[in-house]
Amino acid sequence: MNTLLRNIFIFALILLTSGSAISQKKDIQKANKKFDRYAYIDAREIYLKVVEDGYESAQIFQNLGDTYYFNSEYGNAAKWYLKLVNKYPDEAQPEYFYKAAQSLKSLGRYQEADALLQDYIAKGGTTFIVKTYNDDPEYLKSIVFDSKEIDIEKVAVNSPTSDFGPAFYMNNRIIYASAGENVIPKFDDWTEEPYLDLFIADRGSDGQLRNSVRVGGDVNSEYNESTPFFTKDGNTMFFTRNRIIEGKKDFDKSNKFKTLRLTIFKATRAGENTWRNIIELPFNSESYSVAHPTLSPDEKRLYFASDMPGTLGMSDIWYVDILGNDTYGPPVNMGPEINTGGRDSFPFISDNNNLYFASDGRSGMGGYDVFVVSLDDSGKAVGTAQHLGPPTNSAKDDFGFIINEKERIAYLSSNRGGNRGSADDDIYLLKEGCSITVKGIVFDVDTNEPLADAQVSLLDNFNQLVSQTTSGTDGSYKFIAGCGIQYIVRGIKEDYTPYETSIKTPFITGTVDVPIPLKRIGCPPNDLNCILDLQPIYFDFDKSNIRPDAEIELAKILAALKQYDQLKINIESHTDSRGNDNYNLALSERRAQSTLKWLVKKGIDKSRLTAKGFGESRLINKCSNGVKCTAEEHQLNRRSMFIIQD
Repeated sequence: MNTLLRNIFIFALILLTSGSAISQKKDIQKANKKFDRYAYIDAREIYLKVVEDGYESAQIFQNLGDTYYFNSEYGNAAKWYLKLVNKYPDEAQPEYFYKAAQSLKSLGRYQEADALLQDYIAKGGTTFIVKTYNDDPEYLKSIVFDSKEIDIEKVAVNSPTSDFGPAFYMNNRIIYASAGENVIPKFDDWTEEPYLDLFIADRGSDGQLRNSVRVGGDVNSEYNESTPFFTKDGNTMFFTRNRIIEGKKDFDKSNKFKTLRLTIFKATRAGENTWRNIIELPFNSESYSVAHPTLSPDEKRLYFASDMPGTLGMSDIWYVDILGNDTYGPPVNMGPEINTGGRDSFPFISDNNNLYFASDGRSGMGGYDVFVVSLDDSGKAVGTAQHLGPPTNSAKDDFGFIINEKERIAYLSSNRGGNRGSADDDIYLLKEGCSITVKGIVFDVDTNEPLADAQVSLLDNFNQLVSQTTSGTDGSYKFIAGCGIQYIVRGIKEDYTPYETSIKTPFITGTVDVPIPLKRIGCPPNDLNCILDLQPIYFDFDKSNIRPDAEIELAKILAALKQYDQLKINIESHTDSRGNDNYNLALSERRAQSTLKWLVKKGIDKSRLTAKGFGESRLINKCSNGVKCTAEEHQLNRRSMFIIQD
């Protein structure tokens, strides 16, 4: 991949280089100028010559490391960053301890990386999301989850140079960026690779890509195009391009280096493989970059990556609301739940409203890693971002992840196949085998007894049946479901009220336990309160006398006892938590006996009645000792209940 597009916080294409130098000082000045212009390859050659001649400084080691780091050549980056932090620890900024740690992780040197992370934190680094061995000695294992085997292979259309940023397109096709067949003989000063164009390829039933051709129409220019995204009807494309306005380069005028930022454009389909009507989005700018667009499932929100003012780190994920008629709401930063002090970029929103993105500001395996987090209906992150683990992630850069969760097939951009950094970016096909076991017990909510022969259904988020089964003699049921998907679990049994609940399965292979409590239609045979539709009998605070409102409920019990002369009941009385426990137990006993005496006075034989007080031992809400509650909440615990005796 053209590394400029990966390192979104810079986003500059440099067109000029400086003249030659004579002395070491002039060599360094020349290298610094090239470095400031992001002409990293040229700057690197000069810095290396200066070091070879015996001159060194913190800035030289820092800049040398950066020329490798921002081209994803982490082995060499680690070499120079380590020289920086070991020889000039007081001059090195905290972020360089972090970059050194990230570079070492890509080499598998995790314990050394952890030590540098400790130094990073000690120097005040707080904006990266860092997990160390001290936090969790098993953190490397925790990000390597055990899932069903995932087959991963390169797609057939990869070229010898950068290929990355695939996007799903209608009629089983993929559109992606490539520098491999660019007909324009121009090269990027940053990487000395050809500029990028968009290509379209057929996607076979096996997921492989074939028959690649350049996208037609007005999309491709003489500079970079990449990372497209399409509306569901296939008629609108959002894509990343250098800032070219009406055919002319629109440079960043805020500095002297003639830089071209990256911007998002919109195009309209004018034929089978032809795109016209190229429109720049209004929140682009010549002084910062926006790139890598993706749409929410309802196509009402556009997400992207940017280093615009308000960015928390080197690059953040933002969004704008789509208002119609080519108007958009103001950019909104997704906040620290998503963004870190590092590079957060390449967002992709799946049909299940899961946000997949690349980050090097979180604990991972090295370089960019792919993370995922669920979004709610408002677009807010639900829970914390999860690392996808291997084989999706590797010690190199992994980014540009897209997935069809229904088909369980995904594509990924990565430079894991070589040692040339971004020049080795390729597109990989992942056939994901992740699966979730959804299981549980169907039971009677009143008796807790398991229920056999209940019909249990698994439905998708559109209420369409996915699978159906019947509970066993022990009430158990089981389904195999997909990962990261919203489901509805529904239980039905004759003589019971149906029950259903919504679940979101996790992103890693595992088990989700979903109990199904069913309530019998009608009342349990011993619950007189239910049978007579009684309201609980309440008492005033510290009182045991029968209130007028309680007499209404007791009249129902009296009538039942007179109608059914074999009926016997037990009276259970309770208090709230206020007061001494022993006192409350005595108070509840007085209340139980007060209720019994009321019925006896009305002519009921005492032998048909029993009464017992339970004090505050059976509270029905949170209002235990020391918990602040309202008077109304305490009132709910001061009650008498009626149970039919066998």
